[in-house]
Amino acid sequence: MVRETSLSPDDFIHPLFVTHGKGVKKEVSAMPGCFQESVDKVVKSAKEIHSLGIPSVILFGIPEHKDEKGSGAFDDKGVVQKAIKAIKDAVPGLYVITDVCMCEYTSHGHCGIIEGGDVANDPTLGLLAKEAVSHARAGADMVAPSDMMDGRVEAIRLALDDEGFPEVPIMSYAAKYASAFYGPFREAAESTPQFGDRRSYQMDPANRIEALREVALDMEEGADIVMVKPALSYLDIISDVKDNFDVPVAAYNVSGEYSLVKAAGRLGWIDEERMMMEILTSIKRAGADLILTYFAKDAAKILNK
Repeated sequence: MVRETSLSPDDFIHPLFVTHGKGVKKEVSAMPGCFQESVDKVVKSAKEIHSLGIPSVILFGIPEHKDEKGSGAFDDKGVVQKAIKAIKDAVPGLYVITDVCMCEYTSHGHCGIIEGGDVANDPTLGLLAKEAVSHARAGADMVAPSDMMDGRVEAIRLALDDEGFPEVPIMSYAAKYASAFYGPFREAAESTPQFGDRRSYQMDPANRIEALREVALDMEEGADIVMVKPALSYLDIISDVKDNFDVPVAAYNVSGEYSLVKAAGRLGWIDEERMMMEILTSIKRAGADLILTYFAKDAAKILNK
């Protein structure tokens, strides 16, 4: 009766990894229970997710071919675009969000165009805008830029409006840190950088005030929802954002956080179920309105009992 924080399947967004081919369901070795799935298999997963009362998924694409500019990202016949159409046809009540970034599609694994051995911010903006429009054209309900290029929210907003999609909202990865917790995701999305790292365009984990500046900039550019990523080591950032801005706040319970729990659970060192629910509750208690989590199905099953 006096519990201050309550979880619901409504709080969750379930990530899905879409790959090329047919009949493909390949488990990610570092993320037990998570899979790279072809479009036909993703539709089946989407049906299960919807049946559990989880309202939304976010799609990440693994193309058949990669190039230096990541052209597969804005290919209207790309894997994500096909998956959007298939899911919306099969499960029209499921809200489909798409990750907007270049790293899964570039041969070098970075989030933008490479010039002089580094990621070029401004030339990348046009490609991100093209990708967002392509997703909207396929039927995406929301786009979520995760690249951390300066100015990308404005570029995407203007492009969506110009192409006739003013109603498509933007969930910005506003405070995305250069974190060691992303390791397993890079296997799932096949997006490991081929050289260097992403510290030149993602945030320093030691910085707190900078997160508020990043969120403010994205809101000025037109972000409808702002995200903090990762979640568990950045609960203070989630709380700061919620306290300082009147905007829905999302938090990404990332792959490394998931894999640590799964590994310790398999070894019998922890009560996996209790730890999962405690982690998700702490993220919501910190101020997150939405939680992107690979635990979504497992947690929903518990909450639905």
